[in-house]
Amino acid sequence: MKAAVVTDFGKPLEIQDLPTPQPGPGQVLVKMEASGLCHTDIHAAHGDWPVKPQPPFIPGHEGIGPVTAVGPGVSADLVGKRVAVPWLGSSCGTCRYCVSGWETLCESQVNSGYSVDGCYAEYAVADAGAVVQVPDGVSSFDAAPLTCAGVTTYKAIKVAKVVPAERVAVFGIGGLGHLALQYARLVGGLVTAVDLEPDKLGLAHRLGADQTVNARTHDPVKEIKKAGGADVAVVLAAAPQAFEQAYRSLNRGGRLVMVALPADNAAINVPIFETVLGGISVIGSIVGTRQDLSEVFALHAAGRTQVIAETRRLDQVNDSFDEVLGGRAEARLVFEF
Repeated sequence: MKAAVVTDFGKPLEIQDLPTPQPGPGQVLVKMEASGLCHTDIHAAHGDWPVKPQPPFIPGHEGIGPVTAVGPGVSADLVGKRVAVPWLGSSCGTCRYCVSGWETLCESQVNSGYSVDGCYAEYAVADAGAVVQVPDGVSSFDAAPLTCAGVTTYKAIKVAKVVPAERVAVFGIGGLGHLALQYARLVGGLVTAVDLEPDKLGLAHRLGADQTVNARTHDPVKEIKKAGGADVAVVLAAAPQAFEQAYRSLNRGGRLVMVALPADNAAINVPIFETVLGGISVIGSIVGTRQDLSEVFALHAAGRTQVIAETRRLDQVNDSFDEVLGGRAEARLVFEF
């Protein structure tokens, strides 16, 4: 099978011919139809984060395709079913987080395309208990971005507990942000879209943003305050300055939802006095559960969301990374097989 392989941090990925993996106990083999490009894949390939993957490895955690084989202990009924291979590759299933429906917090979790080989390949093995079936009403192309960008932003809006008529500021309109905007609107939020690129702000406007702010030419804090301030600020831009601006844009009782992960474990200043007196909440939101992903697929199948993405070939992986890093991708890029 052909696969895009990280051979060393910071080096271009190599397209290699590798043996097709075989599913072990509790695993399935998935033939890839589509695999989305997430910024996390770039962080993984560059070794940006404190906990690093071990090269060589195959990145990718937005993989969609049919199950072609199952390992020992897995029902053969899964063969032929189209499934999503998400970031959460597996979890222990027995800790207090797993049993309470928060498997994404499991301290024994394994992550697709990071701690185990992922979906930038013609085939991938996955834990049978971690994959999520894709309904017929969702194309593989759309399902790929929804498997991470969708479920991650859906969860962020969920944990923020947005109620109708609250203002939600989304910092970073792209692969994640264009979906966060839609989920915020679905629950009745009034959305302010913040980005540096006019094209992405134009996309936000087309998707129904109530306010757009170009952070390159205007102070987003001032512009959001003019509109009445933010009740929720969701940060999807991997720049510490965006987190600081998002915090300062909040009203009393506001919620700052941190989603993006800047390189080098950057920190922001959270003033204690203002946070306490203003009743501000700072929330970390990490991807979403299998149930969350099922809900994301159901909403998309019902026509409630749009996925904005472009097709790429796997052998274009390095150019695609450059597109994302240079801000030239309108939203999501998807490798189709």
